[in-house]
Amino acid sequence: MSELLDQAVSALNEKLSGGAFSATAKFDVADLGAIMLDSSGARVGDDDADVTLRADAETFQQIVGGELDPTGAFMSGRLTVDGDMSLAMQLASVLA
Repeated sequence: MSELLDQAVSALNEKLSGGAFSATAKFDVADLGAIMLDSSGARVGDDDADVTLRADAETFQQIVGGELDPTGAFMSGRLTVDGDMSLAMQLASVLA
């Protein structure tokens, strides 16, 4: 398992600690794997999700680190979304 994914799971669990995200989302990080997010937190995994966000490792790291706004990443084409766009927007506000 990638060290980047392990660090991201820790950071995402801190941001999701309030249980503010009730759906299931997946961050698919190119060439590294995927992270699942739901009301119980974040974990490395590749299950079915209500919404899937795809990015390269650098973009993903910037989003998780708070250096890049997920909406800005989407608008610039650095982040793609498959599934329920409203859930993607809800997750973006939780991660901000």
